[in-house]
Amino acid sequence: MTNENDRVGQHNAKFWDQEAIEQRPWSRPVSSELISAAKQGDWRVHITKKPLPTSWLPQDIKGKDILCLASAGGQQAPILAAAGANVTVFDISAKQLELDKMVASRDNLSITTLQGDMTDLSAIQDDSFDYIIHPISNIYVPDVSPVWHECYRVLRERGVLLASFYNPILFIFDRNAELAEKGLLKPTYTIPYSDISSLPSDKYQQKEAAGESICFGHSLSDQIDGQCRAGLMVVGLYEDEHPSPRFLIEKFTPTMIATKSVKLSKV
Repeated sequence: MTNENDRVGQHNAKFWDQEAIEQRPWSRPVSSELISAAKQGDWRVHITKKPLPTSWLPQDIKGKDILCLASAGGQQAPILAAAGANVTVFDISAKQLELDKMVASRDNLSITTLQGDMTDLSAIQDDSFDYIIHPISNIYVPDVSPVWHECYRVLRERGVLLASFYNPILFIFDRNAELAEKGLLKPTYTIPYSDISSLPSDKYQQKEAAGESICFGHSLSDQIDGQCRAGLMVVGLYEDEHPSPRFLIEKFTPTMIATKSVKLSKV
């Protein structure tokens, strides 16, 4: 990573450490009851509000090698491990990874955890995984292209990447509470969006000082065609609502996008 990317990564790691400590919605470990059900074949995982369809991730994943990329927090990985998959979790937040370790210890699961930045999977060998689960997390990196290239590298031939990300329309509007109360949307920012360069400097400094995450709104070209440029073939796409909508635009259009991509052959 560059120095700037490294600084962003360290900042966002601290943000997610705090989310894990407080067990916020994406850092709330699944229950032993859900793990028990998954061991009996009754399970589902989410990368948007609705569960992944079985046409994307089949119910029988016993023995499959799955990478949960930037998705620690004691949720997807333990369910997949309980369902019989060989699961590796890769995440920048040590505290998020601790939640996966806690569930694994509590419910007698085998999960491998690795700490690092999603743009650099050099700790993982080529052609290692049948599936990658990558939920709504590349919002935290300035450049999404390395993520897709690394996903391509570590997938086996005909391996599947299941990813979700925000529709960039979410980042266009000024988040003004007074306007929202009046039902008004004010287009303010352009895509690609960056907290660092798009926000006025005082607002950005306030956000960073408050310990909030540093976010980036990537273009659809970078999110979707970027996967194709990395060598993946996008074979499925759906839109969905956010599980906990916060912005006025979400009343009018779904703001989450999920894609299914396949590594057909080496390029």
